[in-house]
Amino acid sequence: MGDPKGFMKVPRKDAGYRPVSDRISDYSEVEQTLNEEDRALQASRCMDCGIPFCHWGCPVGSKIPEWQDALFRGRKDEAYFILHSTNSFPEITGRVCPAPCEKSCVLAIHEEAVTIRENECATVEQAFDAGIVKPNPPKIRTGKKVAVIGSGPAGLSAADLLNRAGHWVTVFEKNDAIGGLLRYGIPDFKLSKSVIDRRLLLFMEEGIIFKTNVNVGVDIKKEELLKDFDAIVLAVGAEQPRDLPVEGRDLEGVYFAMDFLVQQNKKVAGKQIPEAERILAKDKNVLVIGGGDTGSDCVGTSIRQKAKSVTQIEILPKPAEKRSENNPWPYWPNVLRTSSSHLEGCERRWSLNTKRFIGENGKLKQVEVVQVEWTKDASGRFVMSEIEGTTEILNVDLALLSMGFTQPVHLGLLDSLGVEYDTRGNVKVNSKKQTSVDKIFAAGDVEKGASLVVHAIEAGKVAAKNVDEFLRN
Repeated sequence: MGDPKGFMKVPRKDAGYRPVSDRISDYSEVEQTLNEEDRALQASRCMDCGIPFCHWGCPVGSKIPEWQDALFRGRKDEAYFILHSTNSFPEITGRVCPAPCEKSCVLAIHEEAVTIRENECATVEQAFDAGIVKPNPPKIRTGKKVAVIGSGPAGLSAADLLNRAGHWVTVFEKNDAIGGLLRYGIPDFKLSKSVIDRRLLLFMEEGIIFKTNVNVGVDIKKEELLKDFDAIVLAVGAEQPRDLPVEGRDLEGVYFAMDFLVQQNKKVAGKQIPEAERILAKDKNVLVIGGGDTGSDCVGTSIRQKAKSVTQIEILPKPAEKRSENNPWPYWPNVLRTSSSHLEGCERRWSLNTKRFIGENGKLKQVEVVQVEWTKDASGRFVMSEIEGTTEILNVDLALLSMGFTQPVHLGLLDSLGVEYDTRGNVKVNSKKQTSVDKIFAAGDVEKGASLVVHAIEAGKVAAKNVDEFLRN
């Protein structure tokens, strides 16, 4: 370990965010960085525990104590190569991962976990700055060809590892740029798209072929895919948003969160959005319905668009500030989370159910909500009930539905391929990520449901390993 007593001598130090007054006027990343000396001190706090719970908590199995030690000792190349050995793009998880590793760090028992996520990001940036990260194409090619459909974290992870194994990999993307959720779902103030482009350039130099604006299933048929490729990996995500079928849902001013975020990301990238289609929060009372990460992204984007007010509501009760007795370390803590966007000016409310949207001349003007309470029935299941006399009418000009995703979109590609679905509507796979159709595999949200970026990366790794075995056999 870096320093056996580091955790006793050095307190946790977060880099923090840029001042609110500065960051709400642009879309640059909000997180600041520590200097190398401070970062090395933070790495010294890792105790190299006999049982590394951080490693257990990390979906991609990052060898955290090992690269923390290398970071502390200034071995930038060693730190990067250990980190990259389990993760195709740690510079991305170092920015957007909720860090389950930190929640299971032994020091988290006293709420002083090692700054693993920030250290991860710093390790990669130091490696890029030092010229350590270079393209490394495979020495030998197998001659086998793999099509990866979808260029989000699962697709890119699978493509990277299959290419490293020597197969020829082509990634198809229906949008005009590579990255999937990373490109158009996550705001630039959390993940600068230059970070994605830097890694994509490496992938291309290593031999991966990328094709954008290709709607597989329409532009390329199933028969053509199966004929031209030896294996196919479906990594199209779970893009079917959960709707809110209440009165007034069709009013102008009620939109899915992802439509709002995608537009702004395209705008930041310099693309033109027809004025008639533009979803803008400027000078409006904005209501974000849903309390997750996508909801907080809507909050931050609305603030940057100069909304009049921003309110975020959640149907579930307000989480506790601290862990409860039935939610012990090292498990994921079910506690209140406050993002950088919430700190920029947002009212947050819990236990509110949306009853109806109220409009005037076809445009949204108000939203009716009611307070709810959650109790358990005889079988121990939580049951929601409305509290009489708590109905409110909120003045709202723009409502953004951010209630998660239900399943992958079936219409089009998946139906045309003829793959089977499970009871939740996801693509059905076996233990090797194989679908019901020969030569077709699936990875990420498309087969397990909407989840974290880091889970998608791991799913891509697992799929790549099984596709490689399939091709070699």
